[in-house]
Amino acid sequence: MRRILTILTFALCIFSCETKGTQETKTTTTKTEKESTPKKQFPKLEPNRYNVGFLIMDGVFNTELTAPFDIFQHTIFRENIKAMNVFTVANTDAAVTTFEGMRILPDFNYLKDSLPKIDILVVPSAEHHLDTDLDDKKMIAFVQKVAKDAEFVTSHCDGAFVLAKAGLLDDVASTTFPSDIKKMREMFPKLDIRDNTLFVHDGKYITSAGGAKSFEAALYLCEHLYGKEIAKSLAGGLVIDWTLDGYPHTIVK
Repeated sequence: MRRILTILTFALCIFSCETKGTQETKTTTTKTEKESTPKKQFPKLEPNRYNVGFLIMDGVFNTELTAPFDIFQHTIFRENIKAMNVFTVANTDAAVTTFEGMRILPDFNYLKDSLPKIDILVVPSAEHHLDTDLDDKKMIAFVQKVAKDAEFVTSHCDGAFVLAKAGLLDDVASTTFPSDIKKMREMFPKLDIRDNTLFVHDGKYITSAGGAKSFEAALYLCEHLYGKEIAKSLAGGLVIDWTLDGYPHTIVK
């Protein structure tokens, strides 16, 4: 009997040690996971600059995002102007994957973060701007809210469909990607949609054909804000021969 009790006691000790070890391992793992989760870092926004927010989502096209981003970001290297803070905004903290496969970590999540005032909203084109993205009520509401106080709202390529869905183009002229003009007219028959032009500026709205012409639309806004010399300087830094002379564009007075 004594031998049986000894065996049982030994077995209980082993079980207790194993259980304790397992619990310690779980506690250590949980603690390590928490410690390894990086704290979100927001971009540093310098005072006395335009805050330029780029709306991004899965399927955003590289060029319509990076072209104006490059132009606007380079304003910080010019003297005696009100330069631009550029940052991205999305509905997630997770990485956004562009149509071409780049992965971008958004600076702000408009669903939960406290956002700075956006002076210039940029809506690049994305893969589903002609269909499912237009059903995203929270995204459309965000665009509407920002547009109320923004000094400029710009779109590139099919980003114009988002502005149209938000009702922002009801009283202004606009344009979009050349081969999608017909589709846009069908979806929004009451809008004044221009063709044979690479960008349209009407009020605080600038819509562009997109693609590589997104550079020119961004340069135009810089010329509008800073003058020709600054715009030419920004263009020169990216080896772009910039001039509005002979460039197909529409400015509605």
